[in-house]
Amino acid sequence: MENHTKLSIQVSLNGLSFCILNTQANEVIQTESQVFAKQLTPYAVLERLKALFLEHKIGQKRFSEVVAVHRNNLFGLVPQLFFNADELANYLKFNTKLLSTDHITYDELKKDGLVNVYVPFVNINNYIYDLFGAFTFKHHGTVMIESLLGRPVQPDNRQVQVSGRQNAVSDGTGRSEELKSKGKEPVCYVYVCERKIDVTVVVQNKLLLYNNFSFVTKEDFLYYLLFTLEQLKLDASTVSVKLFGDIEEDDDIYELCYRYIPHVGIFAPSAMEHPLTHGHDEPIDFTVLNAL
Repeated sequence: MENHTKLSIQVSLNGLSFCILNTQANEVIQTESQVFAKQLTPYAVLERLKALFLEHKIGQKRFSEVVAVHRNNLFGLVPQLFFNADELANYLKFNTKLLSTDHITYDELKKDGLVNVYVPFVNINNYIYDLFGAFTFKHHGTVMIESLLGRPVQPDNRQVQVSGRQNAVSDGTGRSEELKSKGKEPVCYVYVCERKIDVTVVVQNKLLLYNNFSFVTKEDFLYYLLFTLEQLKLDASTVSVKLFGDIEEDDDIYELCYRYIPHVGIFAPSAMEHPLTHGHDEPIDFTVLNAL
């Protein structure tokens, strides 16, 4: 009998999530997420993943496709023109603390002429391979960029988390919002999850910048956002900023941002094309869903 279910897993040192999609009905049939009280080691994350899979009997199921998404800040975007697969460590060593045992790999964002070089959680990959055999893995930045640009993710041919409120599609004014930036003015998308933010700046459906920051206070959040806009020479008083993920209009972070960035709004991605079944109310991480 043909299998019509796909499994997407996202792992980070701050949390875990998974999503199962029935591809025939185009419906999410199961989802679960965990946010850790503190940042864990890769070994401890693996133990949490094993416990989560055991609880939901994931290892006993079979899927037509399995995708793992690695969420971390051990990455760097390299122009395709200058990319050399033999120089992976050199692309990361100036902004990432590398260990001699680190395995470095990459995803190709071919339509943007970029390569995302990163360090995956190898112990997680080994565990998933032992359970399911060949599978695909990607960096969460790859999924984020391709999703916001409205194109399917194009990983390389290696085989081996939407969190927040997604019940409405809104830009904070009640207007419908498309998941593409077709206008001439840049749009800054800011995804909030597990005390981290992903900043993606898009203009005319082309990537201008993608970066990831960790924050503790709302002031940290605002600093990184304003710093990014300043580096891109974007005027905070006129640029359109879309916040999504674990944030709402009555959050302290949102209210602080609104003081300095008047054109800020809550963005509920219209790419939520998979209806939830069985009355699921729990949020689904943006990247774990869009990796399916």
